[in-house]
Amino acid sequence: MLSICHISDLHFGPPYLPEVGERLRESVQRLAPQVIVASGDFTQRATPEQFAAARAYLDTLPAVPTIVTPGNHDVPVYRVWERLTNPYGNYRQHISSELDTVTEVPGAVFVALNSMSPYTAITNGRIHERQLDFAAEVLSRHPDETLKVVVAHHHFAPAPDYEQTDVMPKAKRALDRFAELGVDMILGGHLHRAYIGNSLDIYAGKQRDRGITIVQCGTSTSRRGRAREREKNSFNYIQASDSEIVVTHQMFLSKAGNFEAVGQHRFPRWPHRSLTT
Repeated sequence: MLSICHISDLHFGPPYLPEVGERLRESVQRLAPQVIVASGDFTQRATPEQFAAARAYLDTLPAVPTIVTPGNHDVPVYRVWERLTNPYGNYRQHISSELDTVTEVPGAVFVALNSMSPYTAITNGRIHERQLDFAAEVLSRHPDETLKVVVAHHHFAPAPDYEQTDVMPKAKRALDRFAELGVDMILGGHLHRAYIGNSLDIYAGKQRDRGITIVQCGTSTSRRGRAREREKNSFNYIQASDSEIVVTHQMFLSKAGNFEAVGQHRFPRWPHRSLTT
């Protein structure tokens, strides 16, 4: 059994909620995951001070492998010269020096792809062909029984609600490549509300036997929740076994003053595969 805490869209800066951040820290520590995924938007305006605060926060979480990826708020959108000449400078200094990364743990491999396109597609993001080739080179080395996870900030599937958010350009191309590579799960953020489902919900794809489990995280610690999670905060606790993936959606409930499980989703791993226990 592999356990993962999936947080996202912390938005350190004016939107950050310190009390919620403290409750999130306590929840992650209590769950004691083997892996943490933080899928982008660590800051609101990509300033050194906001990144330093985000880094200090991450350092208080359990000392386990932590997968990170930049979000659209992690580049200096309004500081145009900096965005054009050194868009990831502060992110590289405080969060991670690498943008596309590979993290291997017993029984699983995580490929984080930088979906930011700071010059042309800041809002909707972009995954380029070279990044798909990078993912293919990594994932093809691992046997079928390995849990294969892709992490990106921007979303490959829209949340099923009234906001009708556009997905990344050429998302279907990426989903087809991931299906060929046997990707089990995609983790992301950006939407500021959770969506937990399957790629077949929105795209039949070239391979239609099982699809890919898609897990989008809401904003875990900011006041910028949207649609059904407006003014709400959430994260996901994921448990992967030989035969299934279980995603427990955790939401901050103000009356309880804590994060509580509000829903659970189960997805079979197909064909049945194996995780190191």
